[in-house]
Amino acid sequence: MKKFDVCALGELLIDFTENGVSARGNPLLEANPGGAPCNVLAMLNKQGYKTAFIGKIGDDIFGRQLRKTIGALGINTDGLITDKTVNTTLAFIHTLDGGDREFSFYRNPGADMMLSESDIRESVIENSGIFHFGSLSMTNGVCERATKKAVSAAEKAGAIISFDPNLRENLWESLDKAREKIEYGLSHCHILKISDNEILWLTGKNGFDEAVKFLRERYSNISLLLLSLGKNGSRAYSKSGFAFAPCVPANTIETTGAGDTFCGAILGKVLEKGLRDYSDGELYEMLLFANAAAGIVTERKGALKVMPELSEIYERIEERIV
Repeated sequence: MKKFDVCALGELLIDFTENGVSARGNPLLEANPGGAPCNVLAMLNKQGYKTAFIGKIGDDIFGRQLRKTIGALGINTDGLITDKTVNTTLAFIHTLDGGDREFSFYRNPGADMMLSESDIRESVIENSGIFHFGSLSMTNGVCERATKKAVSAAEKAGAIISFDPNLRENLWESLDKAREKIEYGLSHCHILKISDNEILWLTGKNGFDEAVKFLRERYSNISLLLLSLGKNGSRAYSKSGFAFAPCVPANTIETTGAGDTFCGAILGKVLEKGLRDYSDGELYEMLLFANAAAGIVTERKGALKVMPELSEIYERIEERIV
């Protein structure tokens, strides 16, 4: 038995999200704990799974807030390093009409970028059933080497490897560099969660079917491919199965963390069922559950601290079916 169901590596940061305006007309910003990998873990914890995080924060008020927050959520912090020489990464999020977002990052460098090979607690990875990571932990040489060491440890331990590109164009020196690192993730993962805009950009194809076919032919290591389509629902592909599930209606105020919630919900189902060649019906049920969870998060500010309870998710599914 593994000590942890899922271990994730990557960015842990503060999302400053808009929350009204002051009497003088200035935007009021709320310091919400965030970062895609930990958002995924938070959703898994809501499903009753044991999780651990590997990353780096600064020795500042935000770093202390983040450590306290994820610890309170039940996420193991043995692999969370505090660096006294660099500040915690910050992201400022402007909400656009319809709930989409525009990001401004304060990360030059941010603590998450300075996670080094010597910081990696291999024992945490070796004791995890699934290892999850994204591309932002490969935006510079220091954290890239750390990420690759972690992936290697996961492979040696026989862990299932999950990857979400989570492309943020303004954090890369070039999109060619982003493509190179994302292709590394694709070549090492068993589970891929990718968004509609990412898959078309990455493959250069004009349609989703053609893009998925391209990836599946090129990366035979991917057993489960998940394609999130925002308000248009989601798709899932196993070795022989396929399913599409529409978006579960939600009163969206902003979409921060929706994709991470979706990913965490799916990984929970993988832990429940085991990673295998799912049937069309099984894939549909997994997508419906994940879509409902993601929809609920879009109704709330922030992500990491506001993941839905299982009862909320099943109630939302029941409402949709009725």
